[in-house]
Amino acid sequence: MNSLRRLLDRLHPAFREGGKLEKLYPLYEAVDTFLYTPGTTTEGPSHVRDGIDLKRMMILVVVALVPCIGMALWNTGYQANLWIAAHPAAEVVGWRHDLLLGLGLEHDPESFLANVIYGALFFVPVFLVCNIVGGAWEVLFAVVRRHEVNEGFLVTGMLFPLILPPNIPLWQVALGISFGVVIGKEIFGGTGKNFLNPALVARAFLFFAYPGDMTGDNIWIALQLKSMDGVSAATPLGEVAVAPVADAMQAVDYTWMQTFLGTMPGSMGETSVLACLIGAAVLIVTGVGSWRIMLSCVAGALALSGLFYAVGSPTNPMFQMSPWWHLTLGGFAFGVVFMATDPVSAAMTETGKWFYGFLIGALTILIRVVNPAFPEGVMLAILFANVVAPLIDYFVIQANIKRRTARNAA
Repeated sequence: MNSLRRLLDRLHPAFREGGKLEKLYPLYEAVDTFLYTPGTTTEGPSHVRDGIDLKRMMILVVVALVPCIGMALWNTGYQANLWIAAHPAAEVVGWRHDLLLGLGLEHDPESFLANVIYGALFFVPVFLVCNIVGGAWEVLFAVVRRHEVNEGFLVTGMLFPLILPPNIPLWQVALGISFGVVIGKEIFGGTGKNFLNPALVARAFLFFAYPGDMTGDNIWIALQLKSMDGVSAATPLGEVAVAPVADAMQAVDYTWMQTFLGTMPGSMGETSVLACLIGAAVLIVTGVGSWRIMLSCVAGALALSGLFYAVGSPTNPMFQMSPWWHLTLGGFAFGVVFMATDPVSAAMTETGKWFYGFLIGALTILIRVVNPAFPEGVMLAILFANVVAPLIDYFVIQANIKRRTARNAA
């Protein structure tokens, strides 16, 4: 590490003001401060500093995502190998299949290594394209604006691949992350100034621009077959939405425990509630994520789903889904833990966080149940809550001002 430090110090004069590579200083600074604590210190009067800087906060979020990343690798491969094992006549093709066989592995769902490697062959390319393209936009805006590279992309570049289906075309990944970074964040000034979650903006863009590649039965199993005939892998939420009302929950081919553990089709990193809970514990213990938002999201979802479940419907099968199923299906847990708690786009006041989270939970159920055309719901709910978060904080602050004014007057 000392040799790396000396190398960076030798390169520094070329990047600082007046150097040959002055315009690329944001790129140098990003690498330097990511690897080492910044070497500059404040020379002015005494001041109060937080114990953690933005880069370290973002790294903690990535650490909290590790269980979800692990599930993205294993479950993506597991679902594919499980389908192949159940369809021995299916002819698998593609470089991923060839590489797996070249490593001496088979499409065996009982093999942990085969599942992880095959899943990685789908996840890693999506991750690389997302970070290379998104990182290029971040550096470009940093160079043009002459400021440091925004650290927020550390999280965006990790979140976005986890909320995508495994079979998504890589050019769509590049287009989606470009839209999320540029339109969702940079045009508002970069990290800390965006009012929408960039990863969700990117996914919403792909959801509405290319619905055939973001929804449907054929995108959730990571396969490349010579013939795609016979592949059917709808998510449980999608299955319930189109099932007969009388047999709505029978359409789910998984037990509640399977949905909790995440051994089912879905976006690569969203399926496991257990992995999300481990991440939530990390965020809460480190103080990075708000437990108030997480708890109120769950409360809002339980309240409205319980109401719908009690009322029932003779025509809408989603009314038959009980509250405890809503908590484990789809990307609700992932959205609550990692998206709703985004410190930039969420409500800032402590009281406001309760209203903000409750709104997300209730809206998720409202979208899922009342409009089954969007069986997921949590993505749209969080984006809507992002928009009204400043309004929630405004009313909370005004209420505090009125209360203190009345107290002083008394």
